[in-house]
Amino acid sequence: MATSTVGIEETAVILKLLGDNTRLTIVKLLDNHDCCVCELVALFNTSQPAVSQHLRKLKDAGLVSETRRGQWIFYSLNKASEYYSLVQEILEHLPDQEYKLKELEKQGLRISCN
Repeated sequence: MATSTVGIEETAVILKLLGDNTRLTIVKLLDNHDCCVCELVALFNTSQPAVSQHLRKLKDAGLVSETRRGQWIFYSLNKASEYYSLVQEILEHLPDQEYKLKELEKQGLRISCN
């Protein structure tokens, strides 16, 4: 995979966004799974507006994309983003977050908005 060069200012913005524990975890989860806001609310045990605010910031930076499925919106990591190679490099150094989604499944909360 070819690595693109990202400017210092843009990199600082992306790193600042990913400097938030919740946003970094969201990005790691979205790297392999599409998630609905309701799943992320359950995962982080926080309010829907708080999760939506994190997603809006990530979407505004072009890091995540959304897809409408019926009345629900699912989020995924935007692999077409000019920052994807930078983000991917960071994500490779993070621990897997699959267990969080498996825990949601056990609780019956995984994709509860279908």
